[in-house]
Amino acid sequence: MSAESPAEGSRTTTPFHDLADFVAIPRVTGLRLSPDGSWLAAAVQTLSADRKKYLTSLWRIDTGGGPPRRLTRSAEGEASPRFLPDGSLLFTSRRPDPGAGQDGAEAAALWLLPPGGGEARVIAAPPGGVTAAEAARDAGTIVLSSPVLPGAEGVADDAKARKERGDAGVTAILHESVPVRFWDHDLGPDQLRLFSVDPDRLEEAAGNGARDAEEFTGLQDLTPEPGRALDEEAFELTPDGASVLTGWQLWHPAGQSYAELVMIDVASGKRLVLLSGPEYNFSGPRVSPDGRFIVCQRETQATPERPFDFTLVLLGVNGATAAGEPGRDLLPGFDMWPAEPAWSPDSRTVYFTADDGGRRPVFRVDVPTGEMTRVTGDDGAYTDLNPALDGRYLYALRSAVDSPPTPVRIDLTGEAAPAALDSPGGELAVPGKLTEVAAAADDGQPVRAWLVLPEGASPASPAPLLLWVHGGPMSSWNAWSWRWNPWLMAARGYAVLLPDPALSTGYGQQFVARGYHDWGARPLADIMAVTESALARPDIDADRVGMMGGSYGGYMANWMAGHTDRFKAIVSHAGLWVLDQMFGTTDHPMFWRPQFGDPLTQPAMYEANSPHRHIERVRTPMLVIHGDKDYRVPVGEALRLWWDLSRYGVEAKFLYFPDENHWILTPGNTRIWYETVFAFLAQHVLGEEWQRPALL
Repeated sequence: MSAESPAEGSRTTTPFHDLADFVAIPRVTGLRLSPDGSWLAAAVQTLSADRKKYLTSLWRIDTGGGPPRRLTRSAEGEASPRFLPDGSLLFTSRRPDPGAGQDGAEAAALWLLPPGGGEARVIAAPPGGVTAAEAARDAGTIVLSSPVLPGAEGVADDAKARKERGDAGVTAILHESVPVRFWDHDLGPDQLRLFSVDPDRLEEAAGNGARDAEEFTGLQDLTPEPGRALDEEAFELTPDGASVLTGWQLWHPAGQSYAELVMIDVASGKRLVLLSGPEYNFSGPRVSPDGRFIVCQRETQATPERPFDFTLVLLGVNGATAAGEPGRDLLPGFDMWPAEPAWSPDSRTVYFTADDGGRRPVFRVDVPTGEMTRVTGDDGAYTDLNPALDGRYLYALRSAVDSPPTPVRIDLTGEAAPAALDSPGGELAVPGKLTEVAAAADDGQPVRAWLVLPEGASPASPAPLLLWVHGGPMSSWNAWSWRWNPWLMAARGYAVLLPDPALSTGYGQQFVARGYHDWGARPLADIMAVTESALARPDIDADRVGMMGGSYGGYMANWMAGHTDRFKAIVSHAGLWVLDQMFGTTDHPMFWRPQFGDPLTQPAMYEANSPHRHIERVRTPMLVIHGDKDYRVPVGEALRLWWDLSRYGVEAKFLYFPDENHWILTPGNTRIWYETVFAFLAQHVLGEEWQRPALL
């Protein structure tokens, strides 16, 4: 992705013109490099046969080139590929186990696909299912995570307790601590635990001797009664398989938490705390190939005075660096937020990514010296880093605002540009071009944005503009989005502006801090400065302008509705409306409490930043959208907003999804979401007659 990508000739028909075609495009969602480096296991989402959901299957992508090959296929799908040292492929799936005479599975099991091909076999099927699995780089030891009911002494006891609850018709959950929900699902009554897999189970699977999971589990419980310590925590084994590293959440009764970094002995289950501090969260441990060091992400938690911050820290497997320090900051003075660390094969270099100026490049840091360099240029956003064994190449997924995620090979010598590999997703020709705009905010701060221009936009035929504000709020428009895809708008003649205002990542800690106590007014000033800059272009129609946002972008949609009449229409998806109400019902109140304070004793920030306090000034027609299973921004926000708009006589519509969450994910509902948005914008921005989507 360059600063300006050219349009592909005259207007053409692409999948962006037909929603049915768009939702059917294969989507590459993850990569894992094989032990010998010859191929990548890719997780790819495709439509199910009935086109009502997405299924994930595993594909083989050869690093030396050649067409990709599908490895798995079932009505339930397969995910989370991991390799054993011999090249066997582990994955999770709810597919039935033919060896056990199953018709189907209620929970995901752990499967093994032999390196030479053949039929995949179940190696672990705990009653609560398998949520994740990792294998030791050298020894092949496997550790998996699985939810278990409290008080159960192992998986057999858990199966009995689950049956008793089911037979009695009990679904109730008794909570005695926070948290109680996460994004779109309830937490409890079961708790996530870690288990090691009996190596004899692997021999049985390889020898075609697998037994019924109820008769043989082969699992050793490493973390009895963990409470909510392991929720959403990544884990990794040391290369010799002797220990597993993981984050370990500690919860306070008041709802605050911090995460330690712990090491658990696989033989005994003994847990050793390596890094801890109530002001920090340690997560995502990665062990060096030589087994000597650990790198992990350290979050410095937010306080009323400053926003949170991130870095990478290094320590030895005994909890200290070679100098005896409790942990060494690998990136002192680095003013971005690093993520996804990955070790080089020689254990001397750590690769990572970080948002940076509307991109997410790859960086590397030399562990002995601390010298840091940027590996990739301004060509997009990188994820899923996989260093090759020879140290020359790095495999990753690369996307951009104008390009979906594609596997690429990065030449670490710098002799060649990153090269795309053949992929099930393929390349897409977008219906327009991408450029950048910038402006100075009222305080002099430069603010930049991506601008999507439709084919044919010109001074003679200026395009109507849609302003999109991203969620987060600590995030950036720098990658492809399937859910909020501006090219679907471009295919219908709209230009789309994607700004990164105050609170956005990739511009330094001070840029985040500018809006830390001023969620509404400061980002609004930034957004309007860059919007007016875009509207001054001769190929943009300044009289036909709409605004859209989701999550924090939905908050900003609600805020802008009460502070400006510049837009013909506003679409608010999963937006915050009444802050003191929302912060007490969300699944994640601990995110907001440090910066906003207690709403009863410290109401100032709530009152200053809550959009609902400006309802009497709202004049712009609004489309309110929300999913009932959204626990991050609960649906009560939309219900209250809809009621307030109705009683104040504001022209509005409410698109409600009873079975969707913070995002709208199913193919059918995705199409309805876009169709409704298209119709609403056409009515108010383009001046056309309202056309109700047929299926509504």
